[in-house]
Amino acid sequence: MNRTKRIKNILEKYFNEHTITVIDNSYLHKGHNNFDGTNQTHILVKLKKNSKLELNRLEIHRKINELIKEEFDKGLHSMQIKIK
Repeated sequence: MNRTKRIKNILEKYFNEHTITVIDNSYLHKGHNNFDGTNQTHILVKLKKNSKLELNRLEIHRKINELIKEEFDKGLHSMQIKIK
């Protein structure tokens, strides 16, 4: 299973009242510090609330970072999080 699928599966278990999109943006960083744009190292996560449950944006960011810590340990370089 590739990194984007693993991250999506992890997040869907916790944020089950959200629509989650996980996008590999690594190609956008090709050439930066000799990076070739592969290996799913730059990820964009989009969360869209499907309920009226109010969640603190900072808490969401912290929880996502906690949930995917292992991916950072295995080579994930950056993750952008957008919450709607």
